[in-house]
Amino acid sequence: MIRLKQIKKVFQSKEQTVVALEEINLEIAKGEIFGIIGYSGAGKSTLIRIINLLEKPTSGEVWVDNLRIDRLSPEKLRKARQQIGMIFQHFNLLASQTVEKNIALPLEIAGVPKDKIKQRVAELLELVGLSDRASSYPAQLSGGQKQRVGIARALANSPKVLLCDEATSALDPKTTNSILSLLKEINHRLGITIVLITHEMPVIEKICDKVAIIDEGIIVEEGFVAEVFNNPSKAVTKEFVRQVNYLEREYLPKNYQGVGRIACV
Repeated sequence: MIRLKQIKKVFQSKEQTVVALEEINLEIAKGEIFGIIGYSGAGKSTLIRIINLLEKPTSGEVWVDNLRIDRLSPEKLRKARQQIGMIFQHFNLLASQTVEKNIALPLEIAGVPKDKIKQRVAELLELVGLSDRASSYPAQLSGGQKQRVGIARALANSPKVLLCDEATSALDPKTTNSILSLLKEINHRLGITIVLITHEMPVIEKICDKVAIIDEGIIVEEGFVAEVFNNPSKAVTKEFVRQVNYLEREYLPKNYQGVGRIACV
């Protein structure tokens, strides 16, 4: 579903050159919940923004659903992005618009007929558990409710990929758990591929199938969550594993028979 090949990202200013990502090779299968974890400044936000070309790589290839999107024309890229939803740490909702209008915005931009927009918004409100808040404004919502609106908006165009940029970092632990449970349900019901970046190992533990660890712009370990938790090989991975009180649990899929990979950047 997603393939990053030899990705490098360099930020250049008059004063300095910063290599944010270097030689990133990553494959994410269709329907996976894939976590990318790293400390602040490790390059994880840059990496996730490269998947939908909000950041253009300095070099390398970006493939989504068998389409190399880094070579697309602006018009074709806009169309391709409709298949890649994104939710953010601070929600990014329009304060002057109702919940219903916020969710409808991507559909309006895509030129969907009004009657179909109304039907789709109603479906999404039910999916995220906010059918009774359609006429509310963002200021009238809790943090968790705002993020549910963000998720509904990201799903408006029925994307194949959902990118989550620190989607729970601004939420309390109880609300975080409810949002993660919702994402897991969406993955199960819709078969959507989810890429989630975070600096919190408990988030990875709760819903991810696989995890990649990024450190100073390089993936250092990658693989099934159980393998990362049980056999961390890099110092940064061991630091993250200490965040959780790890007990013996069944993380690997039932049909898993081999040795998976761990990737850290």
